[in-house]
Amino acid sequence: MNQEITLQLPNAISLQIKREDLIHPFVSGNKFRKLKYNLAQAGKENHDTLLTFGGAFSNHIAAAAYAGYESGFKTIGIIRGDELADKISDNPTLSFAQSCGMHLEFVSREEYRTKTEDQFIERLKSKFGDFFLIPEGGTNGLAIRGCEEILNEDDAKFDYICCAVGTGGTISGIINSALPHQKVLGFPALKGDFLKGEIRNFVKNSNWELVTDYHFGGYGKITEELVQFINKFYIQTQVPLDPIYTAKMVFGVMDMIERNYFPSGSKILLVHTGGIQGIKGMNIKLIKKQLPIIAINV
Repeated sequence: MNQEITLQLPNAISLQIKREDLIHPFVSGNKFRKLKYNLAQAGKENHDTLLTFGGAFSNHIAAAAYAGYESGFKTIGIIRGDELADKISDNPTLSFAQSCGMHLEFVSREEYRTKTEDQFIERLKSKFGDFFLIPEGGTNGLAIRGCEEILNEDDAKFDYICCAVGTGGTISGIINSALPHQKVLGFPALKGDFLKGEIRNFVKNSNWELVTDYHFGGYGKITEELVQFINKFYIQTQVPLDPIYTAKMVFGVMDMIERNYFPSGSKILLVHTGGIQGIKGMNIKLIKKQLPIIAINV
């Protein structure tokens, strides 16, 4: 569903947001798309267990836990940070995943960096037996296939497609399904443009670029300015934005509109990739820092 953003914008620019966050109450946005064909493949291969990776407030961990529960799979989450092992009840994401039946295995940050190495995977197989492995963030060829379904025929009217970027899977699917006249803009939640190489491995089109100016300090980082933007945008539009990904993208697009990046009359589509569950965890961090919180009930 595309929702029109009825804000006063300069230069006859029109703005709509694709509400992927409304696809599913617990497996929303790009996580639904990424898991769709991974779960189907796991079933085809007769696996009964899914294993994946993520951090303390990972949207992917929460989504994989519920999707596994809903589809009849056992789930294992390898969690970055062994210091979190006795703090599950204080973490809304991890406690939700555990309530869905996910077994949480905490590893040190140093060990977590080896998560793609064969030796580490073999140790996991020795401990847990056979499983269907889904990468951190869910990005693989099957995930990109699912993300290619985000755009539909009704989206042909847009000149620009904008989305947040984490591991690069979502934007890769969007790039593959975008039309030649459309430009895809990706807004990384991490510092730097190192994701360009990863994305190039999955895409065939060249009508895209990464906008690296709106990470707000890096992954999981947030400022008082961004909190105020999220709250104001919600009051104006009734669209909740997650603080890790989509809020940074929407902030960036609004700033670029003010800076006259987009030609007059441009039709822009923002892709809401979900992740609203992360607001609870972010508010815990904001309260500890005595900063204003995100005023959206989730």
